[in-house]
Amino acid sequence: MSVLEDWIPRTRLGRLVKKGQITSIEEIFRMGLPIKEVEIIEALLPDLQEKVVEINLVQKQTDAGEISRFKATVVVGNQKGYVGVGEGKAKEINPAITMAIKNAKLNVIPVRLGCGMPHSIPFKVRGKSGSVEVVLIPAPKGTGLVAADAAKVVLSMAGVKDVWSRSRGHTKTTPNFVKAVYNALKQTYQVVAPWDWTL
Repeated sequence: MSVLEDWIPRTRLGRLVKKGQITSIEEIFRMGLPIKEVEIIEALLPDLQEKVVEINLVQKQTDAGEISRFKATVVVGNQKGYVGVGEGKAKEINPAITMAIKNAKLNVIPVRLGCGMPHSIPFKVRGKSGSVEVVLIPAPKGTGLVAADAAKVVLSMAGVKDVWSRSRGHTKTTPNFVKAVYNALKQTYQVVAPWDWTL
């Protein structure tokens, strides 16, 4: 993998990936290991796609005057059960997007795509960010993504094709809305389902 050539790992997990002792992202999440290097994600999930969902100009008042910076919100995913959301701030747009992409990759999570129905989620989940709360409900094949446009980006990047959704709060605040959907999808992996138990 070309991403590994110039990479000098700074963590034990990074060294294991570089040496080829860990070859799948599933292994890392199964062991519950924290990912602190973006190169780990780039090496094990080379098919990640990126989508900028919002760019805002934010202003901060300091003793030296008003400072303006760009804030970017980005979603990454491989449409096969992995998705991440990240934000980045910088004086220019491109560095803000680059930082947001990096943070989104470091925030990548696995999403469980159903039990016998990989086109949807396996059970009802709820996510919250700021004042925004989102509920995602499994839907039959062919339903599509019954959700707002910002939510559709996160869901499609994760690989979800059919789902019903409900939301409340300040849903026009795109970053919080996107993070609420992300937090809901996180529950699909964190919650233990009955079929996870083995005798």
